[in-house]
Amino acid sequence: MIVAMQDRATEEEIQAVVERMMEIGFNVHRTTGTVQTILAGVGTPGAFDHKEFEVLAGVAEVIRISSPYKLAGRSFRPEGTVVRFPNGVRVGGDEVIVMAGPCSVESREQIFACAGLVKAAGAKFLRGGAFKPRSSPYSFQGLGLDALRLLREAGDAHGLLIVSEVMEISQIEQMMPFVDLFQVGARNMQNFNLLRELGDVRRPVLLKRGIAATIEELLLSAEYLLAGGNYDVILCERGIRTFETYTRNTMDISAIPVVKKLSHLPIVGDPSHGTGRRDKVPAMARATIAAGGDGLLIEVHPNPDKALSDGAQSLFPEQFAELMDALRIIAPAVGRTLQPS
Repeated sequence: MIVAMQDRATEEEIQAVVERMMEIGFNVHRTTGTVQTILAGVGTPGAFDHKEFEVLAGVAEVIRISSPYKLAGRSFRPEGTVVRFPNGVRVGGDEVIVMAGPCSVESREQIFACAGLVKAAGAKFLRGGAFKPRSSPYSFQGLGLDALRLLREAGDAHGLLIVSEVMEISQIEQMMPFVDLFQVGARNMQNFNLLRELGDVRRPVLLKRGIAATIEELLLSAEYLLAGGNYDVILCERGIRTFETYTRNTMDISAIPVVKKLSHLPIVGDPSHGTGRRDKVPAMARATIAAGGDGLLIEVHPNPDKALSDGAQSLFPEQFAELMDALRIIAPAVGRTLQPS
């Protein structure tokens, strides 16, 4: 149930509604927008009449929610969520935010070179894997904690935020000093124990859609994070498994406007994993922004042909710079901005 308070509702009126919702068995999540306060009641309360809440002082509207995701739904924050970072970067605002870097951190020289080139092109985040979930146990698995230290050093040297993937609960604490944004990969989208723990962490989370997940399943996974009190969630469309074999995955561009309608959470696109082919990444990146995406997660490597992981889908530096220039033309056409490098 969603209770929308009047824009002039007093704090006493709001607290009275919260207390009544809790009395009948709801867990209450409060969000204050630019106009009004929204109270979301989740859980399995006993029988109640929602009309009882309509007559309480300060209440503007009461909405019975039938969808299984209560907090991730658009009605919880009709104006949309903007995830803010300490340096002023905002994901979900007017500006398109680009996160770029290698699939995995391979060396100090490599990650510092990546940081310099993505910063010069206009990226705001440096991405890079420290713990790599690979389909084969014989593939490069990442440098672990050493990679996180290198990411932080390179990010600080070039004024970039850091996003890296967390694979299990035990990694959360050791990653906290190094990352600004936790990434939950497609393989872990339904790792509900991990999501519960990240819901208790007050650090933004980028949640990737699972390899064969529906949009509803993606939003339900986000619900785990929100239910824990972590409202700084960014969704990511990274392609799904279909019968097509030409590309690594099928980039579902249509998911972006669908999510925008169903949810208040910002969504970015990952055309690198979405296609698995370097020559297709720019087209899907442009399409993501044209479809309303709030940003992009792109793999870039100084020398992709010698990358230890996912070189075939990583852009060369000059390709990335050209793509950023193209996005600066597209963004204003859809009411967004992309700052010059």
